[in-house]
Amino acid sequence: MLLTAGSLFGQQPAQAPKPDVNAANNPLTPMITINFQDQAAPLLYGYEDSSNAFLFRGLVPHRLGGLPQLFRFTLPVSTVPTGAGNTATGLGDLNIFDLFPFRVSKMEIAVGPQFTFPTATQSGTGSGKWQAGLAGIAIAPRKWGLAGTLVTWQHSFAGDSSRPTQNNFAFQPLFIYNLKQGWYLRSTATWNFDLARGSFVIPIGAGAGKIWILESGVIINLFAEPQVSIAHSGTGQPQFQLFAGVNIQFPLHTTK
Repeated sequence: MLLTAGSLFGQQPAQAPKPDVNAANNPLTPMITINFQDQAAPLLYGYEDSSNAFLFRGLVPHRLGGLPQLFRFTLPVSTVPTGAGNTATGLGDLNIFDLFPFRVSKMEIAVGPQFTFPTATQSGTGSGKWQAGLAGIAIAPRKWGLAGTLVTWQHSFAGDSSRPTQNNFAFQPLFIYNLKQGWYLRSTATWNFDLARGSFVIPIGAGAGKIWILESGVIINLFAEPQVSIAHSGTGQPQFQLFAGVNIQFPLHTTK
């Protein structure tokens, strides 16, 4: 069963709500979503080379087992430095999580399990490990925009025994400020912590985006967000990144 925003949070409106700018940027909006996003890092600490990750990401709302859920997958195509001015490009590791949403006062919250599969086609573009953990999202929608966070943690439990153990925590603060005519300001940089080796990077982003709503209700969201790291530990961490992409959302009525 596919869900609309009302059915996901226990409401049953007579018709699907009209999409708005907040719906386009809320990661808990229950629409089938396709994302094409790129994370370019032209400057790395300890390397003269650059790196890049193109992300193919999707979100599918469903009711497996009768409970409303949000299933998200991310498959990267990464280019990473290998030394001596060389790089390697290939598929990365497939990440999925399945979130169970609920409300607490005016907050929208979702938690659930996440898994990472060693699908990388190059040793440098993946971990070589099977990983499992948890993911959680908290969002506070407001008239002016959105504030919230995405938090994930995962640990390796199987895979190539010659590859390092994975124990990773990520914290992504999310801030959206709506402007006129579908424009908005954004800050969504992800803070990554490698708990197994003690390395980390904390970037801060400041960008903008534009929303178009088609007559069919499909939402097109185009954005760009430069990000600068203000703290780090370990080599290979990005000094500067450019996060950009297009998100496409397809609103659906509840179907059986």
